[in-house]
Amino acid sequence: MVLLQPDPFLNELTSMFEKSSEKGSVWVTLKRSSLKSKAQRNKMKTAGSPIEYRCLVRATDGKKTISTSVGIKDHQRFQASYATILKAHMTALKKRERKDKKKVMGTDNKEGDSKKKPKKA
Repeated sequence: MVLLQPDPFLNELTSMFEKSSEKGSVWVTLKRSSLKSKAQRNKMKTAGSPIEYRCLVRATDGKKTISTSVGIKDHQRFQASYATILKAHMTALKKRERKDKKKVMGTDNKEGDSKKKPKKA
């Protein structure tokens, strides 16, 4: 696994999406991480110093795995760029077929009226 800076990570992610456009998938995971071992975190807690958590982002296409660590300061810019890349490369998704609400409600009421039980007095 290769830990890249955020901008090269986004470039590499774009190329992964382009390679897998015909066939294949790309998996992206996001995780909170301090990039320190458990022992180091415990020492920091006992010392009273705050632990700075970062966002660890990993992407793989099954063959190649890349990752980056995004800090608090870069998070907004990274998230905007990441969203743009996702929107641009999700063209293979099919739109969900929605039923017309008026038709659905009209058929439900007709069927529902005939099946209603009479109220007891």
